[in-house]
Amino acid sequence: MEQASHYVTIVSDSIGDTADAVVQAVIHQFQNQRVTIRRYGNVRSEDELRKLMEETAPLNGFVAYTLVQPELREMIREEAVRLDLRIVDIMGPMMQAFIDTFDDSPQERPGLLHQLDDKYFRRMEAIEFTVACDDGRDLGAMLKADIVLLGMSRTSKTPLSIFLAHRGKKVVNYAVVPEVGPPQELLSLPSNRVIGLTMKPEYMLKIRSERLKMLGLPEGSQYASLERIREETEYAMTLYAKLGCPVIDITNKAIEETAGIIMGHIPDSPED
Repeated sequence: MEQASHYVTIVSDSIGDTADAVVQAVIHQFQNQRVTIRRYGNVRSEDELRKLMEETAPLNGFVAYTLVQPELREMIREEAVRLDLRIVDIMGPMMQAFIDTFDDSPQERPGLLHQLDDKYFRRMEAIEFTVACDDGRDLGAMLKADIVLLGMSRTSKTPLSIFLAHRGKKVVNYAVVPEVGPPQELLSLPSNRVIGLTMKPEYMLKIRSERLKMLGLPEGSQYASLERIREETEYAMTLYAKLGCPVIDITNKAIEETAGIIMGHIPDSPED
């Protein structure tokens, strides 16, 4: 029987990227969670907010919000009490810390984080590039990428790529498989633009086994056998040594922790 999905509703009077990034980071801390994210951006009226809260209440999830307009912040708190719906204020505690510590007041203007400056456009371009190149769909794009992530199946290449794209980096991720030799584009790249990902085989076995269960596939597949995983790991490490690229063991590492290590390896990668 298929496991029921959990619902997280994101509400913002801007585009909702901040709340989405926080929710995604938290989701990756939990295994086997089927989470559906419902995202509502540019919410500007109390009527609109009240309607979406009423639609959310029956789902038995919770609401994560980034609202800076005082009337909307008050409204969502009132609606949460009325509907017995849990809410999580993503920005409020940080804004209050600024007020209390620095004796300052917020501008209360939605979307200030995403003003249309050069950094914003670079980030959007990086996200579009990274999504289009997911899982090696465009090998030629490796030559244009800031970062090329290599790794076996289930080494978090896609979520890592998207996280790095939100930091303004164009990322191509490529699955390392013993039966498929490395493309010429990869062999021509400087080693400091390539990152190899690995994971302890026993940990990988658990992840792949759970993946098979989630897909409703029978156990005993070669994909989720320790022998196959060790073979893939050995091949990957041999390839990484040939490329001379940095290697990161992501076992038990959070996405943001791994991303921070990657940014430290990439040249000209100041914190955004």
